[in-house]
Amino acid sequence: MTGRVPPLAIGPSKPSGRDQVTGGSLVTTSSREVARAWESFAGGEDIETGVRPEILASWYRCRDRYEVDRRLDVAPGALGDDSPRIDNGVIFTALGGLGAMAGQEVEEDGAVVTVTDGDGRVLGAWGDPSAQRRAELHNLAPWSSWSEECTGTNGMGTSLEVSGPVTVTGPEHWCEAFHQWACAGISIRDVVTGAPVASINISRWNASLSKLVPSWLTTAVSCVEQEIYRRAVYEADKVISEFNKKCAQANGPFMAMDRGGNVITANEAAVALLGLAGETTIVAGAIEPAQRWMPDISGLPEVVRWAKERAQGSTQWSGYAYLPVSPGEEATPVTMRPVVDSNHVVGMLCVFGVQEGEPYESTSESDVGPLPRRVIGMRNDRLVLLAPSEIRYAEADRNIVWLVTERGRIQAATRGLENVERLLTPYGFSRVHRRFLVNLRRVAELERGIKGELFLIMDSRSHEFVPVSRRHAPELRRLLGV
Repeated sequence: MTGRVPPLAIGPSKPSGRDQVTGGSLVTTSSREVARAWESFAGGEDIETGVRPEILASWYRCRDRYEVDRRLDVAPGALGDDSPRIDNGVIFTALGGLGAMAGQEVEEDGAVVTVTDGDGRVLGAWGDPSAQRRAELHNLAPWSSWSEECTGTNGMGTSLEVSGPVTVTGPEHWCEAFHQWACAGISIRDVVTGAPVASINISRWNASLSKLVPSWLTTAVSCVEQEIYRRAVYEADKVISEFNKKCAQANGPFMAMDRGGNVITANEAAVALLGLAGETTIVAGAIEPAQRWMPDISGLPEVVRWAKERAQGSTQWSGYAYLPVSPGEEATPVTMRPVVDSNHVVGMLCVFGVQEGEPYESTSESDVGPLPRRVIGMRNDRLVLLAPSEIRYAEADRNIVWLVTERGRIQAATRGLENVERLLTPYGFSRVHRRFLVNLRRVAELERGIKGELFLIMDSRSHEFVPVSRRHAPELRRLLGV
């Protein structure tokens, strides 16, 4: 681990300013409003103001998706005692060091520092002994589960759902029994898959946390993220090396992907098939995670996840799936072969037009989330509830998705264009570009560029142009009947 972490100051040991302890819990002017909103929301009412958007989005998840009992007063034990799914030993060692260091610093302030894995399972706890004993009454201790799905809105679980530091104070917690705690947490994410790997959290009883805590958490995890980045580059080297060894044997389109299904490199046939002529880094080999390319192939991410699970570190495994590689044409067989390093799958070699190994069976409908009655967006300090018909198109900026609506440009609470696409496809939305998803009912005009490229005009008044990739153009014309 490199870099220096500044000293941690979590705040005064007692409530100060306008804070006051009432009935054994920390109450502020704003927390009274949040408490009233929590009662209304937990009782089944929908609210749009008075609560920070990231907290309100978490409440919606707890109530509608996870159905967490708000009367829960003890976190459940974590299921299973298996080791982390990927090789994160170095990461957890570094986090454990940060947790122990922070625990020593906050011991006099009555706080507890916890580290979890990517599923919200507590791996270690440090800090004030009396605070730890109080925390253990709620099972805030190793091998308990503090994911949102199990325990509702809290610093650890909610940080795993969003990027960046998150604070959860008093009645912002979904479960009433935790309203006496103030928490701040941050997740560490895999740079390849975007999935949370771990989190670190600071909790304090009956007292507020300093505004400096979120910035300390950000600085602290940046040291750990350097190790994740280094590992991603190392894995890419392994994948490219294996690709180069097998490339001469490939008779058709052939490409290599990382663990997240992003293309690292491809031969000329695959470049032509996928329309990657301008992606020079892909042809040369994209060592940098930010330079990799996500193919616009429906169902590919699910197939990659399936292949990783089935391969289980075996270099001999292979499997295939039929995927719509070229829109408007019949599905093509695509064979997956794992790239393995130290018994871990670090990438996939993809051969188009070949049917080899175990057949893929598409997931059941139960694996797909419920269809949304509303799409949740975030703007300033508000959570915006949108009907799908209000959205003209969605644009991806890496993992953040922006929804363009009559009410302006609003950030989607759901991260990842693929996840937003899964939610909106039943409402007449279609992917037209690797970065754009459009509401076909809101397409006003079509325009052809100088070089024959196609653009969609979503609002004739403002001349919003959405580019259409060449591989999506035939299917788009069919859907629009032009």
